[in-house]
Amino acid sequence: MTSDIRILIASKGNPAALAEGFKKELPEAQIFTDLAALDRGPVPYVVAGKPDPGVIASVPGARLVLSLNAGIEHLLEPGAVPEGVEIVRLVDPAMTEGMSDWCLAVVLSWHRNLPTYRADTKWTRRTEILSQDRIVTVLGAGTLGSRVARLLASIGFQTRVWTRSGRAVSGTESFAGPEGLRQATTGADAVVNLLPLTKETENVLNAELFARMARGGFVASAGRGQHLVDADLVAGLDSGQIGSAALDVFRTEPLPQDDPLWTHPGILVTPHVAAPTQAGSAVRIMVENIRRHRRGDPIPELVNRVRGY
Repeated sequence: MTSDIRILIASKGNPAALAEGFKKELPEAQIFTDLAALDRGPVPYVVAGKPDPGVIASVPGARLVLSLNAGIEHLLEPGAVPEGVEIVRLVDPAMTEGMSDWCLAVVLSWHRNLPTYRADTKWTRRTEILSQDRIVTVLGAGTLGSRVARLLASIGFQTRVWTRSGRAVSGTESFAGPEGLRQATTGADAVVNLLPLTKETENVLNAELFARMARGGFVASAGRGQHLVDADLVAGLDSGQIGSAALDVFRTEPLPQDDPLWTHPGILVTPHVAAPTQAGSAVRIMVENIRRHRRGDPIPELVNRVRGY
């Protein structure tokens, strides 16, 4: 008997490995990894990485798109996913752990002057500041941002959180709205960006924000490349207003080899590895969401197209 659980994996990564995971977790399903291999029957479920334009719209009978990524802005572009087809963000504890590790690593490295000591060629003791005397502002308080903010606060940093809604995070000071963004970043020693990409958050890391920070501050961005005005960051670094930065996301990926961000002495570049998708746990989460959909149960992390996340 042919199963009505039919899934297309639309990913440029390793669709075969994902297919094996789905066969293990959902053996009754029919799995496709090639749009051209589909027959005329409906395929209700699409597992989407960053497919070519028009792929999802070409899937007959698609009802639910399950993103392989935390960010879904590419799925909200006009025509990418037809109206009426729901989109589910991937919220995976394994990704949250990875993002937390990256953020803590770069913040603590900056906090204890490790890159500076690495560059020194002489025995020079620098003034070390306690975490309780540093202000760190986290932009975004979704699953990732909330976890990172709580960890920073638990270490002792004066932690501020800015969100669209003003969501409270235990142990931190919460801010919302345009005025809240100004307040949250004024005097901040470090800013960690974990925002979703929307029209409102695009270019949020700009010269105006950098000017409000404490001089010599630190910027870490693992949200999306479009959050950062690259030229403003470089200018801030060259003027000394910004002391250093760690970037995991870029407007163009892979980052072109001739991009000046690679060679600026104040910038650490990592190749979008802060929170990679972990195939095993991601498949288990998506399978559970498929089962919820079939039962008619609420699905966590459904995307609100108006909000953009």
